[in-house]
Amino acid sequence: MSGILAAALGGAAGGLVLLGIVIVAVVLCLRHRRRTLDSSESGSSGPHLPESQEARCLTLKELSSATRDFSSANLIGHGTFGEVYKGLLDDGTMVAVKRRHSPPSQEFIQEVNYLSSIHHRNLVNLLGYCQENGMQMLVYEYIPNGSVSTHLYGKGHSPGIKIEFKQRLSIAHGTAKGLSHLHSLTPPAIHMNFKTANVLVDEDFVPKVADTGIPGLLDRLGGAGQSSRFYNDPFLDPRMESINFSIQSDVYSFGVFLVELVSGRRAASDQSVIQWVQNFQESSDISAIADNRMKSGFTSESMKELLRLTSWCVNPAINQRPSMSLVEAEIHRIREQEIRLTSVMTEGTPTVTLGSQLFTTSR
Repeated sequence: MSGILAAALGGAAGGLVLLGIVIVAVVLCLRHRRRTLDSSESGSSGPHLPESQEARCLTLKELSSATRDFSSANLIGHGTFGEVYKGLLDDGTMVAVKRRHSPPSQEFIQEVNYLSSIHHRNLVNLLGYCQENGMQMLVYEYIPNGSVSTHLYGKGHSPGIKIEFKQRLSIAHGTAKGLSHLHSLTPPAIHMNFKTANVLVDEDFVPKVADTGIPGLLDRLGGAGQSSRFYNDPFLDPRMESINFSIQSDVYSFGVFLVELVSGRRAASDQSVIQWVQNFQESSDISAIADNRMKSGFTSESMKELLRLTSWCVNPAINQRPSMSLVEAEIHRIREQEIRLTSVMTEGTPTVTLGSQLFTTSR
């Protein structure tokens, strides 16, 4: 009898344990469902960006500490938005801080939140902002290797560097991907101030487009925005009938970028290079335009195809210019073609030149 009773009690205990497990599982499932519903409901409340996509609000104290009180030693340039300082945040993040004098504005925060939500490998990320003491500041990720413009033309008394044709194609392709991503958004994001100086490169020479939408931001805030663009700026579409920028005006600016990338000449100093490309024909002498630092390190087939594409981008007729997605695809094709045509075969295996070996100081 005692054995039977023990067995019964054991079975009852086992049943209670099983019942407890079932109850716990049901409770967990209900909690998970409730959290999912709450999340869904909060996500559908309006156009408010998820917290993870909003720009970080930094204090003036944090940015002063990061830039050593905005010391001249940390001043790295002047841009459309104002002075640019290099900084190091307390969490170890290297940043570029752009600041200007302006009263606080809620619209500024809204615009910054929108721009900071745009992410792409070939765009410089906007991380945060600050509005204090009559100053507005934008905080970007810091890109350590400078601009394509600096590498082409040098800085101060330092000369530019030798950049091989295939690497120029790689820079052009990555840059085109960044602009193409902006244009693919709904509605499209227009850069408005695209130029060689606004294409930065990281340690691996991956290009990143900087200053997206800044002229539009300033214009909406009542500052010096679109209307302050330099009228002799060679990157500005000369056929624009108003100060309204568009996808097509970005394409024109990208075409001028390609002109500078191929020729190694500043379009601002020699606008005849743009006219040369606009009039490019199959019979044109490419040695008249190609940067002599490349010497003969390219095939005429690929160079002519790139020049044809460049001519298309800077076409005076706005509606005859290609889309950036088509430009991106064409540069990719030309780059793959150039790699295929110039591959050096050693015992049946292609010899690959590392990116860091493609750059040497000009003499």
